[in-house]
Amino acid sequence: MRNFVLKRQRKRFYGFIAVGFIASAGSSAAWTTLSKVLASHQRDRIPGDARQMEDPRGLGYNVKQSQTAIGSGGFAGKGYLEGTLTKFKYVPMQSTDFIFCTVGEEWGFIGTAFVVILLSALVLRIIQISDRQRSRFTRIYAYCVASIFFLHLLINVGMTIGLAPVIGIPLPFFSYGGSSMIAFTILLSILVRLDAERLSNLR
Repeated sequence: MRNFVLKRQRKRFYGFIAVGFIASAGSSAAWTTLSKVLASHQRDRIPGDARQMEDPRGLGYNVKQSQTAIGSGGFAGKGYLEGTLTKFKYVPMQSTDFIFCTVGEEWGFIGTAFVVILLSALVLRIIQISDRQRSRFTRIYAYCVASIFFLHLLINVGMTIGLAPVIGIPLPFFSYGGSSMIAFTILLSILVRLDAERLSNLR
C-alpha cells in the first residue's frame, strides 16, 4: 500500500515537472510568435518590456505615474481629493482606466484593499449563486458573469501596478463611463432575474 502511494506521489511530481516544462516552452514560443505577429505599438503595451523601463516619459509614462501615485498614498492615503499626482492630472485617464491609482493615492493601502475585497466578495457571491442553480443555462451564465468581473478586476489592477498590459479595461462600478456601468448593471440584473425564476420554480 505504501509503495502504491509513493508511486502515485512520484507520478504526480513528474506530472508537475512536465506541465512546468511545457508551460515554459509554450510561453517562449508564444512570445516569439507574438513578436512577429503584433505591431510595434501593440508590443509596447506588453508589461516587462525593457523599452518601457528605459523610456519612463514615453512608452512607460502611464504605468510609471500610476505606480508613483499608488506608492505615494502609503498606508492610509492623503485624503479625499488631496492626491498630488491625481489632483493636478499627472496620471492620464485617472478617472477611467487608471481609477485604481486615484484610490491608492487618496486612500492608500486601506482603500485599495477595501476595493479589491469588495469586488472579490461580489465575484464570490455570484459563484455562490451559480452553484445553487438547477438550470444549466443559468449556471453557465452566472459563471460567465463571475469570470467577466474577475478578469476586469485582475487586469485593471494589474495594469495600474505594471503587471498587466495597458489595454483599457475599466474597473467594475468604479471607472467613470456610462457604457461600462450600464453593461455591468445589465449583467447583474439578468442574473438576479434568473435566480428569482429559480425561486419561483421551487414553490
